[in-house]
Amino acid sequence: MPEPETPNVSAPATPGTPGAPLFNSLRVDSLSYDRKSMPRCNRCLPLESWASSPHTCFIELPKPDVSLTRKLGAEFVGTFILIFGATAAPIVNQKYNGAETLIGNAACAGLAVMIVILSTGHISGAHLNPSLTIAFAMLRHFPWAHVPAYILAQVSASICASFALKAVFHPFLSGGVTVPSVSSPQAFFIEFLITFNLLFVVTAVATDTRAVGELAGIAVGATVMLNILVAGPSSGGSMNPVRTLGPAVAAGNYERIWIYLVAPTAGAVTGAAVYTAVKLKEEDGEMPRQVRSFRR
Repeated sequence: MPEPETPNVSAPATPGTPGAPLFNSLRVDSLSYDRKSMPRCNRCLPLESWASSPHTCFIELPKPDVSLTRKLGAEFVGTFILIFGATAAPIVNQKYNGAETLIGNAACAGLAVMIVILSTGHISGAHLNPSLTIAFAMLRHFPWAHVPAYILAQVSASICASFALKAVFHPFLSGGVTVPSVSSPQAFFIEFLITFNLLFVVTAVATDTRAVGELAGIAVGATVMLNILVAGPSSGGSMNPVRTLGPAVAAGNYERIWIYLVAPTAGAVTGAAVYTAVKLKEEDGEMPRQVRSFRR
């Protein structure tokens, strides 16, 4: 008489059979498992806990290695686009009897900043502004060794863009020169305040791990537009030494230019320092993201 078959208790039940689970134990609920418990790797994506090795790299992500030459090239082109757009708007406004209006001038500058950050931020950080570069270096967000090269790229791009505008719109370049219509102390204070606002926002979206970095271009462009709407009729809303320096060189108009060299730098350092002082500290043992201006 044959012996009755004994069920193999060691073999798991097949999913879908009576009494078996609908899914096997390899299923991972992406909405419920704790991502913080996963192993971290600086160069690769982690595998789930059911993988053969808990720290196996299956997709290598190479670290960005951007040479200083490429960074300076991107910074030059980005600053050229910014100065060309931000300066062309008031020149067109002068040539065509107010066709752009103040809103148009502000929109041109804000849009120029936004598109440059979105297109070159991952290469050079999209500083576009010597005051920003100096402020970030003072707060250890940027190496001092690169500061002279960045400023040289920004200044040369501004001058090139200004002479290009002079060739296109001559003799209406004077409309693009930022000259204050108020007293020097008032113009200084206005430029200080609007650059403070700008660098407070820039420092938030560029250096804080909790800020929404993907919206950095929109946030900074909107801040530039807001500042020009407020300060445009009085000081010109420069916020940037090269925004004033390039058109001044091309037009030969250096009236009270010291305001636009000193006030934005002082406001930038103060705005960046204030946000650094008030931002939240790192919690839960999370390692802070490496700060590279707008690079993600």
